Amino acid sequence: MTASNSTPAEPAAKEVLPYTHGLTGVDVPLDDSLTNILWLSIGALCLVILCVRFGQMGNAHLRHLLNLNASALQQSYWSEDRTSIWPKLKNNLLYAPLWRKRHNREFQLSRAMNVGTLPSRLHTLILSVYLISNIIYCMYLDYRDPKPKIMAELRGRTGHLSIVNMLPLIVLAGRNSPFIPLLRVSFDTYNLFHRWIGRVVALEALVHTLAWATNEYDAKGMKGISNSLHTVPLLSYGLLGTVALAAIMVQAPSIIRHAFYETFLHIHQFLAMMTIVGVKVHCKLGKLPGEGYIDWVIAIWVLERAARLFRILYRNVSPRRLTKVTVEALEGPGIEACRVSIDLVRPWRYTPGCHLYIYLPVISFWMNHPFSIAWSDTRPTIDTTAADEKFPQRKSSCVDLGAHTTTTLSLIIAKRTGMTAKLFEKARASATGTLTTYGMVEGPYGGLDSLHSYGTVILFAAGVGITHQIGHVRELLEGHAAGTVATQRVVLVWSVKNTETLEWVRPWMDEILQMPNRKQVLKVLLFVTKPRSAREVVSRSETVQMFPGRCNPNIVLGREMIGRVGAVSVTVCGPGAFADEVRGAVRVVVDEGKTVDFMEESFTW
Repeated sequence: MTASNSTPAEPAAKEVLPYTHGLTGVDVPLDDSLTNILWLSIGALCLVILCVRFGQMGNAHLRHLLNLNASALQQSYWSEDRTSIWPKLKNNLLYAPLWRKRHNREFQLSRAMNVGTLPSRLHTLILSVYLISNIIYCMYLDYRDPKPKIMAELRGRTGHLSIVNMLPLIVLAGRNSPFIPLLRVSFDTYNLFHRWIGRVVALEALVHTLAWATNEYDAKGMKGISNSLHTVPLLSYGLLGTVALAAIMVQAPSIIRHAFYETFLHIHQFLAMMTIVGVKVHCKLGKLPGEGYIDWVIAIWVLERAARLFRILYRNVSPRRLTKVTVEALEGPGIEACRVSIDLVRPWRYTPGCHLYIYLPVISFWMNHPFSIAWSDTRPTIDTTAADEKFPQRKSSCVDLGAHTTTTLSLIIAKRTGMTAKLFEKARASATGTLTTYGMVEGPYGGLDSLHSYGTVILFAAGVGITHQIGHVRELLEGHAAGTVATQRVVLVWSVKNTETLEWVRPWMDEILQMPNRKQVLKVLLFVTKPRSAREVVSRSETVQMFPGRCNPNIVLGREMIGRVGAVSVTVCGPGAFADEVRGAVRVVVDEGKTVDFMEESFTW
């Protein structure tokens, strides 16, 4: 093909008309080839992540086996990285924020309004490759062709890629995605990619519509566009999909999403359904090659929702019992929160660091919110019916289930706005300050990181972030006593506003402090940022120390690394600014060649 030196005249309406509908001018084989390249790229990325994860898991398993009951001297082999490549990779890519130290610290316009966070350097690299590749695929056209054919090919390309990209979009939106445990990537990261892929899907759909409108205008004018959209079902449903996606783009930015999250979620789900319906009917009526992809999107969405429904019913409903929720209001200066106990009807495999979604019809019938599980206990089951609890004066129909046990999960829900504020006020309004009701939980989710192979574990928490860390403390102390973990030093660093906040976890911390091997293994560092007086901040012992003022992760980590045993794991759960400070401190240590792995638990939705 050779380019013409002359400028072609504007095509006549009758010459444009064939390119306004159907597959005329659309290069279907090329669209399929580009789609295959896109899938190969995604598959290659998943394969690389899988290989890295297998390597990390294999190294951790070997370290775990070799360090069981090993002395600090014997574990010293694992305290330094044996290659300079891996520390540089972690410091400059895997753990690196996009710019300076800022990653999960939100850009805030006010206390109630923020405009989101910055992706990490690795996330930015992956997203950039994905975005650039989609732009190249869309713009890979023969610009020597007549304008109507170029517009038709652009229409077909962008429409097809928009539908194809809906597949990873819907996979990344699901809590029950098998790729979460397989690749050991957190749902928070999946949600980040879900948002960006959603933007690509919406923009490609918009370009698809504009390319169609360009040819339609040249052939029929504005009245022809309006008439076609009103009288041709194929186009009407296509417009429905595009408008729904455009509406999602308008209501999904962080500043709106966080300010009105519950409203946003309902509208978002409704618009997503309208998008799927519009695209499905559009493809079916037009007999378009993208119909198979939208069928997969529908199938995945239905399966994921069915899996969630099954888990909810299985965990919370039995012929004789329902999940019981007890909410205790914790009042006091700076400690307005709820301690929530959940008695499940069936066993729950708890792992430290996991979280659940809780449904409380007494507060909101449809809404559910994620919370880290702070504590888990089991006890023998005495089964009672709901009627027995409602009418205790009746003859009880309780049944001793012998070897069966009941799992009780405990949460700390700090009072914020919306659902958390309503829950706190309802519990506080009761005569005893305790609300007993029925609810449902969905999970468990997360808890992907095992700390058993590390000689030293340093757990940073700020505020309610303690709920993610305290379960790790108990598990590691129990494992040390049983000889099933390599961990010999555990340091819990908790930053709180005032000493009253300690009441949140007092029952569980008292249990931990009474464990027989606690003094040999555990050190607790409490930082009180706003104490009412210096007399409140008094260290109980060498292993439980309190300090006034803000926690400086650089200083804490520098001191604790001196006496480290073997490989070190540093985990953090707390506000974005605090987590970014810990991340920065870890990068300094990693750059020195020490074996330190960093793990962050965040909910930046």
